[in-house]
Amino acid sequence: MAQKTVPAGTPTSVSQKSQTKGGIGESTLRPDGTLKVTGEFAYSSDMWHEDMLWGQTLRSTVAHAEIRSIDISEAVAMPGVYAVLTYDDLPAEVKNYGLEIQDTPVLAHGKVRHHGEPVALVAADHPETARRAAAKIKIDYVELPLITDEASATAPDAILVHEGRDDHHIGHVPHPNIVHRQPIVRGNVEEARERADVIVEGEYTFGMQDQAFLGPESGLAVPSEDGGVDLYVATQWLHSDLKQIAPVLGLPEEKVRMTLSGVGGAFGGREDISMQIHASLLALRTGKPVKIVYNRFESFFGHVHRHPAKLYYEHGATKDGKLTHMKCKIVLDGGAYASASPAVVGNASSLSVGPYVIDDVDIEAIALYSNNPPCGAMRGFGAVQACFAYEAQMDKLAAKLGIDPVEFRQLNAMEQGTIMPTGQPVDSPAPVAELLRRIKARPLPPERQWETAGQGADVRQLPGGLSNTTHGEGVVRGIGYAVGIKNVGFSEGFDDYSTAKVRMEVINGEAVATVHTAMAEVGQGGVTVHAQIARTELGVTQVTINPADTQVGSAGSTSASRQTYVTGGAVKNSCELVREKVLEIGRRKFGSYHPAWATAELLLEAGKVVTDGGEVLADLVELLEDEVVEIEAEWRHRPTEAFDLRTGQGFGHVQYSFAAHRAVVEVDTELGLVKVIELAVAQDVGKALNPLSVVGQIQGGTTQGLGVAVMEEIIVDPKTAKVRNPSFTDYLIPTILDTPTIPVDVLELADEHAPYGLRGIGEAPTLSSTPAVLAAIRAATGLELNKTPVRPEHLTGTL
Repeated sequence: MAQKTVPAGTPTSVSQKSQTKGGIGESTLRPDGTLKVTGEFAYSSDMWHEDMLWGQTLRSTVAHAEIRSIDISEAVAMPGVYAVLTYDDLPAEVKNYGLEIQDTPVLAHGKVRHHGEPVALVAADHPETARRAAAKIKIDYVELPLITDEASATAPDAILVHEGRDDHHIGHVPHPNIVHRQPIVRGNVEEARERADVIVEGEYTFGMQDQAFLGPESGLAVPSEDGGVDLYVATQWLHSDLKQIAPVLGLPEEKVRMTLSGVGGAFGGREDISMQIHASLLALRTGKPVKIVYNRFESFFGHVHRHPAKLYYEHGATKDGKLTHMKCKIVLDGGAYASASPAVVGNASSLSVGPYVIDDVDIEAIALYSNNPPCGAMRGFGAVQACFAYEAQMDKLAAKLGIDPVEFRQLNAMEQGTIMPTGQPVDSPAPVAELLRRIKARPLPPERQWETAGQGADVRQLPGGLSNTTHGEGVVRGIGYAVGIKNVGFSEGFDDYSTAKVRMEVINGEAVATVHTAMAEVGQGGVTVHAQIARTELGVTQVTINPADTQVGSAGSTSASRQTYVTGGAVKNSCELVREKVLEIGRRKFGSYHPAWATAELLLEAGKVVTDGGEVLADLVELLEDEVVEIEAEWRHRPTEAFDLRTGQGFGHVQYSFAAHRAVVEVDTELGLVKVIELAVAQDVGKALNPLSVVGQIQGGTTQGLGVAVMEEIIVDPKTAKVRNPSFTDYLIPTILDTPTIPVDVLELADEHAPYGLRGIGEAPTLSSTPAVLAAIRAATGLELNKTPVRPEHLTGTL
């Protein structure tokens, strides 16, 4: 067989060597950090192959239509075009894919169900040629009526987005346009309502948020001599992609070899398939490597978004401030295809009560099929939308009762031992009241910071910033608080495991370790933590992290705040197994020289075998000599179970995480401009394996919550279901000028069920930052503000 040509930019082994031990609990630097900030890191869009073609996807220009015909003749005739593919060219019987429900066609067949749906593919020798060829494809559409909201989706005579559904959810939903429904019933809401001295109701609207990762969807598919394909791609879950890709290519999984390329952010938007199948199809058809890179416009259509939601809440409380009951309905718009909607429904329903003790609840969450853009995983995953609503309700109740909003929350805060509405006990620390105490106790930033003695206003500190629209007239300060609860890991009985291969040997006179997992490094710092774990467990300084690929067992998705817990747990477990093998070698070689080999608890530290009392028994180099110890093993956390489909009861989540925020804003009430001055956060992380990375994750999640509070929303035209702002010109995300000071207070209250006592941290700060900012704006303006994001016209009444 000819030697395989490796594309330029292919990930190579990442080595990280520290002058210190560099184990868990230390802020070791990221091995990829310098490369990223200097622009030398190879992202998936940088991949190159000397004879590669460029792929282009033609997408629908309408949201719901019958496809009468597709004419590709002009595109095929263009010089430089190697292939044009439509649905009829798909090679296998399997033509759909999906995370849970395989309802998404590789290419549209018969109809399109949303704006931007893939219809045809082109491969050409130049990206501009591919784009021009795609533009020459003629499609005859006959537009169909649109499903855009709950009323149109669930009407008795509603058009079905998907006819003939046969998935496992269809028997439990009241209408075929509902993807999934999860009720949770506990106690007796009607009786509890009678005990309430005050009742508040609210209707809330949460906008569609984009993950807005900076690295667009991209990858390179290289056909191989065995008839398979080597795929280099940016994704969140290699093995999930593999299970969806192989069937539609008509190939066994072993012939689809996937390697993770550099990922420029994810936040849930890379859990679903984007260009992976399309590039592979073109590569297999042409016999040449094919690269696809979306531009920013196409990226907005190439991945799912956060579910927009309507939330209807009722809470009751006694006059002394104790919550009596909660009733809610959460309607999530899943768009044209299911994606992760069933799991998002499970999260939204089971976490809809928030981090509070409420014994009597009546909860319903549903996700709709519609002709709006598909929605799925995004950081916070159903809990974000719920937190926005229940925290607004807490402020309403506190105001109606005349109780301080923080004290009201503390009075009703859950703690370890609290029973969730699902009947699951919270069996690890739940320091909700303490988190609130800490953020409230923080000193407030000085007021009117733009004013300096003898000088004019520093406009950067004013609402409106460098637009220089105000000099402080009409500016009012507001302070708001919020706290949230998020699950960690996959839930509802999913077999959530990870695999790690760990190797230990002597190289150049030094004991070294190699760690190989399929974990997708999407920026969260997993490669750093895995090296820290290996150093801690194996006592070596140098650890090499091999590129993630499908040649090792699945690591699950880089989502649900799970990777440090689950793949970190797998690395720890495999390291422990390797350590025991190393000690067995030591006992065999040196056991007769010292009784401690048989009687003492032995550790590997600083390249030595030592007793728990610190006595050195052997040098690892001398112990191992030419022997290599390598183990690949799976690791699982304790099992969960599905929620009952009628009552919602069940041990659904493996762990909970908590964060609280205090937002300080200044609002120009005349112009409707908002400046967030500070977003203080307190979060329990269980154990900070890398404190610097922990703070970075918390600040990043906080900033995404800020974005959806005041600027981020995908605008979908309700008349056409077309996206109106698919660009970073019109879809705004926070820049450094928009991002306030974010002081972080980290608690470390260990969870005895988790490796090292850690707690997943990535998502919790995204929950409570949004309602904290909204609460602060309400405090400054006196307006109710029940919608995200808050825009100037909402504050000035000029809508």
